[in-house]
Amino acid sequence: MYKKEFDTLWQKGQSFGAYMFYGQCNYLVDKYTQMVAEKYCVDENASKMYFEEFDAKNAKNFLLQSSLFSSNNTLIIRLEKPLNKTDTTLLIEACNTNTNSTVIFACMGDGEFKTMENYFSVKNNSVSVRFFAPFPNEALFYIQEEAKKLKIDYDIAALQHLYTMHKEDLSLCINDLQKLAILKDKVTSGDVDAHCFGFTCISIEDFIYKLLSKQPIQNDLQQLFESGVNEIFLLTQITTFLQQLFMINAYARAIGTPSPKEILGFSPPKHIWEKKARLAISIKPQKFQQMLDFVLGLELELKTSKIDQPKTYVIAMLSKFSVHIR
Repeated sequence: MYKKEFDTLWQKGQSFGAYMFYGQCNYLVDKYTQMVAEKYCVDENASKMYFEEFDAKNAKNFLLQSSLFSSNNTLIIRLEKPLNKTDTTLLIEACNTNTNSTVIFACMGDGEFKTMENYFSVKNNSVSVRFFAPFPNEALFYIQEEAKKLKIDYDIAALQHLYTMHKEDLSLCINDLQKLAILKDKVTSGDVDAHCFGFTCISIEDFIYKLLSKQPIQNDLQQLFESGVNEIFLLTQITTFLQQLFMINAYARAIGTPSPKEILGFSPPKHIWEKKARLAISIKPQKFQQMLDFVLGLELELKTSKIDQPKTYVIAMLSKFSVHIR
């Protein structure tokens, strides 16, 4: 199921013997893993296994025994690739045999976990929850939420800058809030630059501007990939950016002057918003579908076809895209 459906069940007090959290946002996987663990025991009392040390027999024995320290045995298993059906169902069944036990599968990274989610269902008292990359306004809400917990006095533009710097990776943003928490004055974008370090000196957003204005992109793409940017992640960011441009364009045509608060859910710095709005309005509406079809088609091709050198292929295709859009 998706996050929204799970949230509704959780708020109603629904619980399960086994949980699986996975998807495009490691931060949410961690957040929900901790939330569930704290329901059954103090998080520090939860036992943890990582994939390299995972042993199905030991995990089963732990779940079947009585807890010495709390009323519930809670086991968190962190995975970077899916478990097979035999091991997964073995642990789900162990939690149904010993109803005082709970197992949480925290599935991290880009591993293919969709097959594993098929082993979870209400019938066997288990649930799988898939997370998607949050929209910018939702991500900013999580960062603000954590900043308030740390009692950080912040400028909203600084948190947006932090989010962009870290390629919209929420986990990295939350970790860096610990550094910013030591500052006594209001945290600014300058403080973020001084105390936090992103993956790359090249902004993905600046790269997309170049892409849409038909400027040379090969060198920037090469640097992005060398800095650790994933091809699928990059295409997802381009899609998100195009969707935002389309919403700005549609709003301007239907209502009038675009409102960032109504379109994005927050107000970026004025110069950033004006630059994005100018670009959005300059694009003809029919071009958006062509561009989105191209990027989504490329993403699907990478996910379903065996391409020997995906980075080189993406560089070539995006260079073609730059010509295709005008």
